[in-house]
Parts: sequence; structure tokens; C-alpha cells
Amino acid sequence: MNGEPQPATALDREIPGFQNAATEYRVHNTNRLSVRRRKETSLAKIPFRVSPMLATLVDGPFDRPDWIFEEKYDGVRMLAYKESSRVSLISRNGIDRTDRYPEIARAIQHLKSDTLALDGEVVVFDARKVSRFQLLQQGKGKPRFAIFDCLYRDGKDLRRQPLSSRREILESLSSLTGVLQVSAKVAPNGLRAFRIASQRGFEGIVCKDLKSIYESRRSRSWLKVKVHHEQEFVIAGFTKPKGARTDFGALLLGVYTRKGLRFAGKVGTGFDDGTLRTLRKNFQPLIHSKSPFLNDTGERDVTFLKPKLVAQISFTEWTKDDKLRHPVFLGLRDDKDAIDVRREE
Repeated sequence: MNGEPQPATALDREIPGFQNAATEYRVHNTNRLSVRRRKETSLAKIPFRVSPMLATLVDGPFDRPDWIFEEKYDGVRMLAYKESSRVSLISRNGIDRTDRYPEIARAIQHLKSDTLALDGEVVVFDARKVSRFQLLQQGKGKPRFAIFDCLYRDGKDLRRQPLSSRREILESLSSLTGVLQVSAKVAPNGLRAFRIASQRGFEGIVCKDLKSIYESRRSRSWLKVKVHHEQEFVIAGFTKPKGARTDFGALLLGVYTRKGLRFAGKVGTGFDDGTLRTLRKNFQPLIHSKSPFLNDTGERDVTFLKPKLVAQISFTEWTKDDKLRHPVFLGLRDDKDAIDVRREE
């Protein structure tokens, strides 16, 4: 019988009260099936969406017991949510990027867990297996998802569990191959990890307390040490081109403080002809008559822009007057709002 109602026979229909009993049976089983379906639906839902946990920048490498030292990736932060067959890839500023990375979404869809919330970085590796934001931004190479945390799995919220447990659950997931990978631990010792990162040309290392819970804020339980300087800046103007250069000369960059947007210098390298044309086209609707900067740029022949666009910039150091030394343009970022761009300390 398998618990399912069977067709009524002629004899059944002659039994007094059969029709009422059969109706009650069908209603009872229909309700039970409806409850079961609701439960299945609720189990396939993740009851939260989070902002990512952020690492705090520190001056130099260190070694501490019960910490791990991971590769710092040069890519785009992404939170992945798997709810049954539905997958969403959400950027750190809450934009759905699932359609941008369909191969990553399909790979997550094929993971055996019914519900998953994963935190990681979308990256593209160069020939030396080093992640490069420029390659990702320019669409060169295959995007991969380097996953470093598991926040939810099969109906269980893991955020209050220590990182050591979350990492163990993450590493137990099958099929983390191809475009999916667990973030690399560089070395057990933090000082050695930094030396390896320097030799390999990594952006840096991220140091994590294995006892830490997952917090949707910047935390000192996760610390980052950079091999070279690289961060986001707001584009708020450009200079006229000179010589053979077309479209514009240099970009005027800034970072927000409590008082407003502060000029941080200009960048005139890192552009090819296509990038120059694309940026100049993006600038057109943002042209503004007044400077958005708090301080004087000291530049002539400047066109100011509304501070909406964010650029990734590498540089050697900050000067004593808080300007960038030897900056290089790496690409635009659409995963961070301009108002959130601050100088990393």
C-alpha cells in the first residue's frame, strides 16, 4: 500500500460512511504532504544574507600558535549561496553577479550539500599560478573561486563555530576541483609564509585565528600583511592628454575621510588604448564643474568628475604629504561603492 489511498471498489462504495472516511483520508494525506513540502522548502532556504568578514591591515608578518596563514588573493570578494538547485553569487556590496560567473555557479550547484553559504574570492591566475586582478578585470583567463569559509551547510548555521571547525567542514566538501578550490595555506609559520609570499609574488598573506567566529565586520581576528601596496581609490577627475596620448592624461584619485574626499595623487600608467577609450566614455556622464576634493589638487587643465567610479591601484608607498608614489592603474572595481573607499591603515 505504501501509505497511499487506493481506488475504491464497488464493495467499498456500499459500506456506510466510506465516502466520508475516504475524503478525510485524502485531506489528511494532502495536508501531511503539504507540510512535508513546506519543510523541504524551508530546509532548502538559507535564513540570512551577510556582509563579508574583513581583515585588518597590519604593518608586518608575525607567528602565533593556533593561527593559519593563507594566500591573499588579488581578485573580487564573493559570497555564494546554494539553496537546492538555485545558486547566487553576491558581491561584497550586495550585487548579484551569478550571470557574470556561470561556470562557478554551475560548479557550486553540483556540490552534494542541499544548502551552502560560502565565502571566497573570484580570481584569475597567471602562468605562475599567481592571482592577478588585471586579468580578471580584462576578462583574460578562466575565473576560479578560491573558497576560504563555510558559513552554512545543510540547515546548520556555522558562523558561531570556530574557524577550525568551519575550515574542516569546507575541506570535507567533495568536488572542490576545477573552478572551485579551497584557499591555500602558505605555511604553518607566519614569518615563513610571508617569505614564501614575497618569493612567489603574492599580494600578501591573510592571518586567521582558528578560534575566531565569523563576524560581518572588519576584525582583528583576521589580519592581512601585504607584500606590495594595492588598494581601491575613487576616480574624481582627469587631466588633458599630452603627446601621443589620447582621451586623457592621468586620473585624479582620492580616498574618503570623515570630512570628505581627500586628493591622494594621480595615476598616468597602466592604460592601453582600449582602456583609455572605455574609461573616457564612462567619464562623460559624470563630468562636473566643481572639484569634489577637500584639498587642492595643484593640477591645471583638469576635468572633474562626480565621485562614482572606483579603481584598483598598485603603488610603492605613501609619501610624507599623503600622496601615492609610483601608482599604476590595474582596473575598475564594481564590487565596492565609492563612499566606502578609505585609506587602508
